[in-house]
Amino acid sequence: MTVVLDASAVLALVLGERGSSRVVEHLHDAQISAVNHAEVLSRLAHLGIPVADGVDLLVRLRVPVRSFTESQARAVGELRVGTTDAGLSLGDRACIALAREQGLAVVTADRLWAELNLGVEVITVR
Repeated sequence: MTVVLDASAVLALVLGERGSSRVVEHLHDAQISAVNHAEVLSRLAHLGIPVADGVDLLVRLRVPVRSFTESQARAVGELRVGTTDAGLSLGDRACIALAREQGLAVVTADRLWAELNLGVEVITVR
C-alpha cells in the first residue's frame, strides 16, 4: 500500500527514535509532501546537521517528494478549522492534504492523529 510520510515519521527514522523500524516497513512504497520534506530539513538543520547532508540523507531514503499544489493549499486551509485545537501544524495538514488527494494512508509518529476524523487512514509508528 502506498502511503504518505509525515515529517514526524521521517524524523523518527533518521534520528533513530522509537518507531523507526515501523517507518522502514513503509519506505518501499512511500511518498512525502514537499512541505514535509522542508520540515524535515529544517529540523535537521536546527539539530546542527547541514542542509546539504540532510538532503543527501533524504535522497538515500528514495522517497519521492511530491509538489505542494494549489488544491492542497486549499485543503490545508480547510483542515485548519477542524484541527486547530489538536495542534496540527501547517506541515501536518499538508501531509493529510496530499494523502486525501491521492487516496492514501498517512504514516506519522503523532498518535493524536488516530483520534481525529481526518478523512484518511492513519498509521502510527509509536
